[in-house]
Amino acid sequence: MEPLKLVTSKKEWLLITLFISFLFSINLYLEFTKFQQLTNDEIYQTSGKIINIYQKEKNNILKIETKDFAFFTSVKKDLSVQKRETISFILVSEKIKFIDYLKGFFAPTFGIEHIMSDKNLVETINEKISIQHKNEILGELFNTLFFATPMDKELQNLSASYGIAHVISISGFHLAIISFVGFFILNLFYSPIHQKYFPYRNKKFDSLIIITFLLFVYLIALNGIPSFLRSFVMFVVGILLLRSNIKIISFGSLGIALLLIISIFPKLLFSISLWFSVAGVFYIFLFVQYFNKLNKIVAFFFFNFWIFFAVNPITHYFFGTTSLIQLLSPFITMGFILFYPLEVLLHLLNIGDLLDNYLVLWLETKPISYYLFTPIWFFVVHIIFSFIAIWFKLGFYFLNISLILFNIYLYWY
Repeated sequence: MEPLKLVTSKKEWLLITLFISFLFSINLYLEFTKFQQLTNDEIYQTSGKIINIYQKEKNNILKIETKDFAFFTSVKKDLSVQKRETISFILVSEKIKFIDYLKGFFAPTFGIEHIMSDKNLVETINEKISIQHKNEILGELFNTLFFATPMDKELQNLSASYGIAHVISISGFHLAIISFVGFFILNLFYSPIHQKYFPYRNKKFDSLIIITFLLFVYLIALNGIPSFLRSFVMFVVGILLLRSNIKIISFGSLGIALLLIISIFPKLLFSISLWFSVAGVFYIFLFVQYFNKLNKIVAFFFFNFWIFFAVNPITHYFFGTTSLIQLLSPFITMGFILFYPLEVLLHLLNIGDLLDNYLVLWLETKPISYYLFTPIWFFVVHIIFSFIAIWFKLGFYFLNISLILFNIYLYWY
């Protein structure tokens, strides 16, 4: 049976638009009320957790997350603070604008005091991961891989030089691996139970429901990071569409999922990680649309390279770190499909350091890198060709010319 289209008429699009606009308005208003509470007085006293510490020459910059917002502040270098520590403080809020509140803002603070607080489950797991590694950076690496904890500058620079931020930062790639492995393991246990007690039920759908619940719990543990949130919403939408025999891989479903996320969480409109995540899925859909007749083995290898080259003009518009070693990124991505579940298993068995000797060698590499950004005119042209390619094959040809020229310019600079 041929899959149905998600939206079949202008009237349906209008209803969807009105619903999303209504939802966005409500949640934007709720954010505005929180902003008003923050800025009613010139100062605002609250508490929050230190998410990251950026070492600077004169002062340190803290990223602090409260229950309502996240922001940056500057503190003296002699102030003794640590990541994941809870502090109380007084924030100078008189100059904060609503747009800055949504985007994430910088504000002066004073009266910082330490607060004794019990570790939550995630923080306890973070510690157990860290103590499995003698190398502190490796402990941080695996906490980032499993729970999206912020990386220090050294690890950020290394991942940027290798072009593997999408591998280290939790996203849809990780959700796909988790779902696939989870589906496989769950079927081993559920199949005999299903056959004996529930033979009338759809085994695959039951497994998907259980995996969805587990992914939702994981999303909460990750504090709803944008890239994984987008992936989770797309996963749930995909299940609903599959159940209704509606075409899953469509740009319409991607657009609706994106608008739904932003309408519920207006702050994510300014999240670069969300937009990178959406861009990745967009080019995956383009690849499926135009290369669906390739041999599966050939498609697997070509897919990783084509996606890498297609996204490069976008990522390099925002982040200019460039290195020839980035050309290994597609190979690393393919290897990560086995590496990620293996490391999860090793850490569960409390032998997470088994491969540390090899990973230390990677940490010690010093790739030669340089900065090269995508010119804004090329960035715009690349985006235009990408959208035209949805409807016209000629646009897809121009898109491929665009990505070939850009990557030649990038790595032969």
